[in-house]
Amino acid sequence: MTVSLGPLLLVFMLGLVVTPPALAQNDPRYKKFLTQHYDANPRGRDDKYCESTMRKRGLTSPCKDFNTFVHGSKDSIKAVCGKDGGEPYKNNLRISTSQFQVTNCKHRGGNTRPPCKYRASRGFRHIVVACENGLPVHLDESVFRQ
Repeated sequence: MTVSLGPLLLVFMLGLVVTPPALAQNDPRYKKFLTQHYDANPRGRDDKYCESTMRKRGLTSPCKDFNTFVHGSKDSIKAVCGKDGGEPYKNNLRISTSQFQVTNCKHRGGNTRPPCKYRASRGFRHIVVACENGLPVHLDESVFRQ
């Protein structure tokens, strides 16, 4: 009795094509980016929002001096890494072609140990990200292009 490898080879090859995007979603740098900078449905977007969100995300030991939360869908943020949602920018970064709603949280100063106090500012801006495997892994918070 002989077994044809044709169907098995086809299944194996399809698995290779389908698997990389699924694995990329579990990339630790992408997950860290989401933890630090992504919040699809913010509530309040005031000082209390910053203080509670920064604490819940583990960004207060020590108090992080500045952090930006980007509000939008994961797909729209990921699109900045592609040709339709972003353009090449300095030093292998990409800048979004459209603006995103953001909340900036700035540490009020003083002690860097919790409890951390933050001042919130809301707005819209183009975001600048570093990408790996088609996913954002770093938000460049120094760029504010209107």
